[in-house]
This record gives sequence, structure tokens and C-alpha cells, in this order.
Amino acid sequence: MSVEKKYISDVETILSHRHDNGADFWTTIDHKLLKGAPYTTLESILYLLELGVSPDDEVMKNAAGLIFSNWKEDGRVKTSPTGGIYPCQTALAVNTLCHMGYSNDDRIKKSFAYFLDTQQEDGGWKCNKYSFGRGEETEYSTPYTTLVVLDLLRYSPYFNKDARLDKAVDFLLEHWNIRKPISPCHYGIGTLFMQIEYPFRGYNLFYVCVLFCHSMTVAKEDGRFLEALKALEDKTVNGEIPVERVVPKLAKLNFCKKGKTSELATIHYQEILKNIGRKG
Repeated sequence: MSVEKKYISDVETILSHRHDNGADFWTTIDHKLLKGAPYTTLESILYLLELGVSPDDEVMKNAAGLIFSNWKEDGRVKTSPTGGIYPCQTALAVNTLCHMGYSNDDRIKKSFAYFLDTQQEDGGWKCNKYSFGRGEETEYSTPYTTLVVLDLLRYSPYFNKDARLDKAVDFLLEHWNIRKPISPCHYGIGTLFMQIEYPFRGYNLFYVCVLFCHSMTVAKEDGRFLEALKALEDKTVNGEIPVERVVPKLAKLNFCKKGKTSELATIHYQEILKNIGRKG
């Protein structure tokens, strides 16, 4: 896939931010990978991939090298030189590398094993950072972390073959029923969740449906998935995906204009329909 002419200016804009945080490849001098949102190292790479930039591009390869330089022998990734290492941070880093085509790298295989070894009893993954205090709701795993872990595990040999991942899918499906804010991070299903956000940057109806459509051993005929998909379908405009929410700093990019349908977002929607045997 190459970059279409109409998206070249988007690529140029994203690349123009690569030194914003003090060093190259959208990072800081001390190699923070999640600094400067929405133009962080991990996010900017994913935007460029969406736009058709090859993982073999020199900038992309160097950015991947930067991420790998923060990888640890136990499979985790330290996205900041200070503080702890949380599952959500490792998930975001490994997911980016998987989307770049590094799923067969031995380091990524160790990261797959790390996630399988740290799965919670309820099927999800949890960041034990209790910013909102503790309560019954904080006993749950973190929905967004679980979503990203499942996204990266799509690139592993376990996806759609290992019952542990089916349990993780079911955890997210059950949150469709629960809806209330759960986990230490208080992720709920409310107004913001239901708005179509693109590019994928958080726990969102569109991202969830894209993930579920790949989880065919559990989700394809599940009523909870079908309800979520119907909610997404009801938002389409002539079969295309409209962008309802985008972070302001990305609002001028052509591929994700708020209030407009997105050709690239619609490709993901068509993929959902194809995977469940429907025509777009």
C-alpha cells in the first residue's frame, strides 16, 4: 500500500511534528514514547500506517528501533524512563510494533507470553493504578487495556485458537451489558464511547466493533456484539463511517475530518462486514 495523493499533506503534517518533544521520532531526549499527545511516537506511527506509509520507510524503521530500545527481557516495554511499567503502556507499544509487522520477532513473542501470563481472572488485563480510589468497580480489569491487548494478540498464533483469549473477548462483550464505569481507570460506556472516534485513540464503539469482528470464535453470533454493531451501523451515512470525534490537533488532517465521512475509516467498517459475511 502506498500513500494516495490526497493524503500526502497529512503525512507531511505528521512528520513535521517529529521533533516537537525535543528529539527525533516524536520522542523526548530521554525517550518517552507517550509524550506530546496526539503526536506521540506510538500514535504517530499508527497514523502513518493508516495513511499507507510502509513500515520499511526509513523513518518508520528508526522509530521501531526506538520502541525496541525500551523493551525489557520480561516482555514489557518501559515507555518512560521514570515511574513504573503498566500493562497499558506495554500494550500500546507492542500493538504498534505488531501493526508494523514485527509479530514474528522473538522479543514480541516474549511480550505475547507476558500478556498471557498476566491475564486476570475475569479475562481482561488490569493497570493497578487507583487514581479514583478503590471500590467494587475497581475490581474489574481495564476495558481499554484489554481491547489493546486483544488487538496486538491478533498477530499472535493464539488468536481464535486459545480459550484464554475467548475469555478476554467475553469480558469486553459483558461490559456492553454492564456499561457502568469499571476498573481502576473507570472506563464506562456512555456518550463519548458511543461517538465514532477516528483514528483509534481510545475505548470506543468503532474500535471495539473492529476488534470483535476478528474474534469470530466468540463474537460473530453474540447478541452483545450484534447490538454494538447495530449501534455503529445506525451512524453510517450511505454505508460510510462519519467521524464524530477527533482530537482537535488532528482535526485539519484530511483522513479524519470531524463531521465528514472518512474513506479510510470506512475501509475498517467494510472489513467488519466482510468478516461477518455481509456485503457493504
